[in-house]
Amino acid sequence: MSEIYDGMETRSQSEREKDLFENLPKQLTDIIAQAPGWAGFLTGLDPDLITDRQSLAELPVMRKSSLNQLQTDKPPLAGFAVGSNENFGRIFMSPGPIFEPMGNQPDPWRGARALFAAGFRSNDLIHNCFSYHLTPGGFILDNAARAMGCAVIPAGTGNTELQLDAIEQLRPVGYTGTPDYLKILLDKAQELGRDASSITKALVSGGALFPSLRQEYADRGVSVLQCYATADVGTIAYESDAQDGMIINEGIIVEIVRPGTGESLPDGEVGEVVVTNPTGAYPMIRLATGDLSAIMPGTSPCGRTNARLKGWMGRADQTAKIKGMFVHPSQIAEISKRHPELARLRLVVERDGQNDKITLKAEATSQSPEFSERVGQTLQTFCKVRGIVELCPPDSLPNDGVVISDERDYQA
Repeated sequence: MSEIYDGMETRSQSEREKDLFENLPKQLTDIIAQAPGWAGFLTGLDPDLITDRQSLAELPVMRKSSLNQLQTDKPPLAGFAVGSNENFGRIFMSPGPIFEPMGNQPDPWRGARALFAAGFRSNDLIHNCFSYHLTPGGFILDNAARAMGCAVIPAGTGNTELQLDAIEQLRPVGYTGTPDYLKILLDKAQELGRDASSITKALVSGGALFPSLRQEYADRGVSVLQCYATADVGTIAYESDAQDGMIINEGIIVEIVRPGTGESLPDGEVGEVVVTNPTGAYPMIRLATGDLSAIMPGTSPCGRTNARLKGWMGRADQTAKIKGMFVHPSQIAEISKRHPELARLRLVVERDGQNDKITLKAEATSQSPEFSERVGQTLQTFCKVRGIVELCPPDSLPNDGVVISDERDYQA
């Protein structure tokens, strides 16, 4: 058995379920009393009746895609947060846009368990390359690290050579960030003859950790584990040194449902991840994440006893996570509005080595390089990622309704 963060991780599953569902009725009562958005969404609910997974599954599903419109109709947060600005350390903006408040308590996104399982300990220095700009990614692991007693270099994204200056001088033992950016740092260090050898462990999220990339890191002396987190819920699940599934975090309830419905699926069936987090400044009740996964049988060989997710297995809709950013079909539609000369559009996502490669295929009568460049700038403006624009003749793309085609092989 590996080291554990605390005794909650090794409770029997029956003890864990008892604790979760004994507390849930009171938590739901408090949420309804303090958050008018949830009071309206859960109209008619008797919280005292929600005492197990079966009764929880009777509640409506809150779709993440709905939060955008709800917040637009009733800004700023549609009444789904508990408290007011004095209770929020920060308020973030994720793609959509969707806004999320941060609670003032230590480790508000519950990321410390994931860091501990990845080998981080008190007094470590961590080089954090998640973005600190508008989105909460940087703060999720920053708060978790400081709650554990670690110091953090708030590196964010970009400025690779300046980051190497900090790494060489300060000698951080670990990295947090997207899976592919660590490779960029290590490759650049090798190219420039810089010393990044102090980094021997990493916790990554915001993109797929392909097996070949994990092995490349291992060959370079870096142990890399991953966690699954969202801006609204925080850390949902995380890997341990057993590398056998992603252990569901303590204090939250995870269901797997048939995509597009709230119907629970049996363990082992692939479906949409639905999460209930009944605590904190921004509680979520049956939030449908849009991500696909499945519950694995048994428990982790590391000794932690909570259920495990098989891992990220794609999207229930056509939304794709590219270079750590979600890209939605609605964002592709904005490109059409900006350039009415375009007909059908298809964003193709592939792997280029260990990096994401995106190509926007666009039907257009004009094939000029200047027009292609303008479309590329619009792609970056609305999707926050750079890509290749491939202008195609009219009626050359399939008429199949596919707007985002994710063609990455997640098993390779």
